[in-house]
Amino acid sequence: MIVDRKNETIRHDIFAHLSKYLPEDSFIVLNDSKVVPARLLGRREKTKGKVEIFLLKKIKSNCYQALIRPLGRLNFNEKIIFNGGNVTAQVVNFKERIVRFNKKDITKYLEKEGHMPLPPYIKRQDTERDRSDYQTVFARKRGSVASPTAGLHFTKELLNQLKREGKEIQKVTLHINHATFKPVAAEDIRDHKMFEEEYAMSPSAWENIQKVKNKGRKIVAVGTTSTRVLETAALNGKLKGSTNIFIYPGYSFQIVDALITNFHLPCSTLLMLVYAFGGVQLMRQAYQEAIDLKYRFYSYGDAMLIL
Repeated sequence: MIVDRKNETIRHDIFAHLSKYLPEDSFIVLNDSKVVPARLLGRREKTKGKVEIFLLKKIKSNCYQALIRPLGRLNFNEKIIFNGGNVTAQVVNFKERIVRFNKKDITKYLEKEGHMPLPPYIKRQDTERDRSDYQTVFARKRGSVASPTAGLHFTKELLNQLKREGKEIQKVTLHINHATFKPVAAEDIRDHKMFEEEYAMSPSAWENIQKVKNKGRKIVAVGTTSTRVLETAALNGKLKGSTNIFIYPGYSFQIVDALITNFHLPCSTLLMLVYAFGGVQLMRQAYQEAIDLKYRFYSYGDAMLIL
């Protein structure tokens, strides 16, 4: 779906034809974060009961903050067995949900035995195919527990085509955490607390972005994650750190001129960002048209380009 804010028009095409709708001098910004196979399935050492550990954040070499099920049944320092006992974990802090592994670096184990952290609305177990399908072709930096899904639409061939046509591409990084799926429950959205997410971009990337902006060229953010990196840097001037920026209607965008995004869950902060960028009334119309035309929504769904 191609939504033109200036003319308030909505058109439809396939994503492979993206370049014909982008401004000629587009500067495209991608999020190169890579999804970690962060779901581990193990068993309690004595009872053999099933335990799921969903790694969220690395605290130090062998300790992670995690979602743990069933946390209430586990004992302090009780061993959780993976891979026949080659890898074990223990809950060392129940309040902060910290687990400690018996190996200093479990990266190789995760890549081999970990499960892809599919969104909670996908009601099936992950498969081997998800290891590639739920990863963008330009993913490089490990750290996300959800995919920057607007980037899933791009193939290497399409990226090469865009480059040949003179459109520049820049990569930034934002590691997505599980809270991206958390709905806004507050009566007043200003009371909603965003979770911190780690982001980074190189000084040369920020310099390029500023030059492009000053020349009046159009910056196209691929996804809400790239948007949050760009707008965070514009607001605080920092190229690395953590961000809890919450963009909702009324926000004045500093950097982003066009947005490529998926169709998002109701009551989500992602949808609020899209409404802020595209305009509430126009986005309501676009979403209704998407529903009427049976567009696919969410992570493995269709795309929208907002100009």
